[in-house]
Amino acid sequence: MAEPSRAAYGDIAVDRDKLILDHVPLLKHIAGRLALDLPARIEREDLVGYGMVGLIQAADAWEPGRGLKFSTFAYPKIRGAILDELRKQDFLPRSRREKVRELERAIAALEQENGLAPAPEEIAAKLGVSLDEVDEILLSAKSAGQTSLDDGPSEELASMLADPRSKDPVGSAEWQEMKILLTRAIGGLPEPEKTVITLYYAEGLLLKEIGEILDVHESRVSQLHSRAIFRLNRTLTAESREA
Repeated sequence: MAEPSRAAYGDIAVDRDKLILDHVPLLKHIAGRLALDLPARIEREDLVGYGMVGLIQAADAWEPGRGLKFSTFAYPKIRGAILDELRKQDFLPRSRREKVRELERAIAALEQENGLAPAPEEIAAKLGVSLDEVDEILLSAKSAGQTSLDDGPSEELASMLADPRSKDPVGSAEWQEMKILLTRAIGGLPEPEKTVITLYYAEGLLLKEIGEILDVHESRVSQLHSRAIFRLNRTLTAESREA
């Protein structure tokens, strides 16, 4: 989103309402990104409502004279307000937490047997459940890790569900190597996981838009995304061990 110039709000008094309205697209963007990691029962509109609290607080606290862009100042406040409300709701039931624990134990056992993090299909066979159930548990684990709830996934599982993107500056040797590895790993994903990853990261589409393209519900897109991220990190981990 283009950052409005400071002059647009006046040199002396910032128009608070205009500041808020101009950055509703930023609020919706943050809510849309967070929605990817949440259960289907959490509506994106609810996230927008939670984040509006942070946007208003940012508008009240921003001091233009300090030279910091409002979007930069507001981003963590909006995101923090959404996550704070989700923590209060404690949306991951105890039964689902236990499913996450069972999944972790299955992953650990399979990795010890084979020396590599298992594929989702192997996890399903180990647990005696469907691949769809594994998708649901992976999504629950990712949601718990994303919002830092108590009794969330272990550090190992959380890392397997984290976006495998380099923190190195664009243009560095490490970044270029990561791009090559990611491109190769994404190319090896089964469909429609490859489509979800490509549309989300390369095209910047949101859940609803991807769901319309694939003719599936947003929650299904979330499941496919979590499964794909798990596969990508599994592949990248194997690549790093062989290097």
